[in-house]
Parts: sequence; structure tokens; C-alpha cells
Amino acid sequence: MSYYEGWPPYVPVAERRRKAAAQMAKRAKKGHPVCPVIIEGRAIATTSWGKAWCTNLEAYADYANRLPRGRTYARNGSVVDLQLRDGRMEAHVSGSSLYTTTITVKPVIAAHWKAICTDCAGSIASVVDLLQGRLADGVMPRLCRQGDGLFPTPKDLHFACSCPDDARMCKHVAAVLYGIGNRLDKQPDLLFTLRGVNPADLIASAGASLSTAAPTDSDRILADNDLGALFGLEMESGAAATATAGSAAAEPVAPKRRRSKKDDQPPKRVARVPSTTKPIPRRPAPTVIHPPAVAPPRGQGLYPRLYRLLRKYRILTKATAQVALKVNAGVLPPLFKQLVKEGHATVTSRTKEKVYHSV
Repeated sequence: MSYYEGWPPYVPVAERRRKAAAQMAKRAKKGHPVCPVIIEGRAIATTSWGKAWCTNLEAYADYANRLPRGRTYARNGSVVDLQLRDGRMEAHVSGSSLYTTTITVKPVIAAHWKAICTDCAGSIASVVDLLQGRLADGVMPRLCRQGDGLFPTPKDLHFACSCPDDARMCKHVAAVLYGIGNRLDKQPDLLFTLRGVNPADLIASAGASLSTAAPTDSDRILADNDLGALFGLEMESGAAATATAGSAAAEPVAPKRRRSKKDDQPPKRVARVPSTTKPIPRRPAPTVIHPPAVAPPRGQGLYPRLYRLLRKYRILTKATAQVALKVNAGVLPPLFKQLVKEGHATVTSRTKEKVYHSV
């Protein structure tokens, strides 16, 4: 291949994608998983999490020169493989050659994450609502706040690419960053995996924000004015009430009435009339059929790991379990079905995806 001033010659996009697809097919045959970034239409991200990632990316002036070319590469399918792990992203981007790109993300500072959990306490109902973007006003702006939010800043990212471009961020790195925004549309929990935090902490912190102080005696006492406003009465002042009590005590007490013989007689009994209405028959209580008690699975196999993961988070989806266990999506449905059959989980279908709850 001939180079002009150190740069390889231009290769059409279709030719680049064809060569990249051939190389990815070879990797797949060797057992390496291949997850390309596929963008349909002009919009790179369509959900609240994906849009928030792209908005945070475009908010920093450090990236302004390289992002336009990265958007073009992401839209035309140049990111042929993107793997996200704990704090690390590895991708293959099709260019003049097939380049390997690595992005490392620093975890969230513990103090920042604690402050986020405190600010969002009581505003998030469940992990499912969190991942689906059903959040109260003010929660997403807090998570996206620059500097101490959940999304990374330029100093939190470290880039490496095998291309000849010596810039800190090349167009291949920019394409991978936009590919992450597209991936968050389908797997929003990956953001928490990248930043090294547990989304369940946002739910657990809701109870910590409630005050546990016992009410004092002064809190239990209502003022006279408050009591009068509560019942719509005109309450006397303390001095007037004392004077009224004193005058009432000075008044003579009426003599008691003497008892008569009628007072000593027992009360007359009234004969009960039998009721003509028939009692309404009660329906028998429905019989609840409990699943057979099966001992919890043990060991290091995939099924015991899935059971322990469900017990830990109390609620799971297939996408969340796929990321946490790092397995293909096709092996999870029969395992979830076995959990339900053995009585370890229940399933609901509040959304398009089934939600499994620990029993």
C-alpha cells in the first residue's frame, strides 16, 4: 500500500466495511464475541440515557474538533465491534485499516457518588424505573451535572488507538464514544458498570434521608390558638380560663336526688324478634397453590450465579443479568424459567421486557 506524506490513501466506506466484516467473521470463528454498533437513521441515541451521554460528550470544548468526524464514522457503521467491561471499552473501528481503540474510564469518586445518592434520595421508585428513565424532575440534571455527576469528564477518560493520528482524541475514538451513547439506549445499566457503582444504592438511600428523631413533648402540645383554629372555636386565654374555673367552683352545688323503689328494680327485658332474612353464604377462601419447595442452588455454575444475583438485587431483567454475568442473552430465558418453576422468583410484564422478582 502506497502512502502519501505518511497517510494511507482514501478507501471508500463500502470497501472498508467489507474488509472489516471479513476480519470480524474470522474473530467470531475463533470464539471472540462481536458486537457492532448499528445506528438506524440520523439519531445516534433516542432514549434519555443515550441522549444524556451524547449531550455530556458535546458539552466539553476539548472534544469539539474531533466529534463531527466521529459522528460520521459512527453513523456509517465503522464501529464494527464494541465491548464494554468494568471501566474499560475495547473497540475495532474500520478506517484505512482496522484499528483497535481502547478507552479507560475512571470510577466515580466515593464522595461524589455518596452526594448523588443523598440528593436523589426518595426520588427514584425502583431500579427498573431508573434504567428506563422514569425519573422525577431534577434527578437527571443531578446525574448529568458536570464535575460531580455520574457522567465522565475529559480528565476521567484515557484514550488509545492504533491509528497513525497522534492527537489525543482521533476520529476513531470519537466514533467509539458516540457508539457508547447508542449502546446505552439498549443497556443503560452499562453506564453504572463503567463508572464502578451500583444503581441499587440510589434506591437504598431513600430510607436514609428520613429523620428518625422522636417527637418531643413540646411537639405534641397544641397552642390554644392552634386548637381553636383546628376546631373553629374561640378559645379563652389562660387568665380568663382560670377566672372562669374559680367562679364555677364558688357556685353552690345542687342537692342530690333521693333514690326511689323504681331505681332498684331491674330493667325490663325486650323480647327479640327472630330475623326473617337469610344469612348470606360466604364463599370459601381460594386455595393458594405454592410451588414446591426446592433448595436454593449452590456452586459456581451459571444457574447458581443467576440465583445469587437475583437474591442480591431483588429485581432483575434479562439485559441486566446479561451484563452482570457477561453471557449471551440466549442462555438466560431457560434459567429464569427454572427459577420461577422452582419457586425462587416471580415474573411480571409491566414493560416490553419481563421483570423477575426474588421470592
